[in-house]
Amino acid sequence: MNNKQTAVEWLVKEVNSDCLNSTFIRKELIDQAKEMEKQQIIDAYESYPVWPMSAEEFYTDTYGK
Repeated sequence: MNNKQTAVEWLVKEVNSDCLNSTFIRKELIDQAKEMEKQQIIDAYESYPVWPMSAEEFYTDTYGK
């Protein structure tokens, strides 16, 4: 299964791959943003409890990790 890319993952890739830009996002900020985004996705998923799997299972199946 191909995992989807979250918005945070996309942003980090774009910013960190810009060879003209010497500014990189610190790992601890990336980790914090990913965790916040994960929780937002889980919270949104749990708002509609008609799915056949838990929110955590959905996140892992969709985004990996």
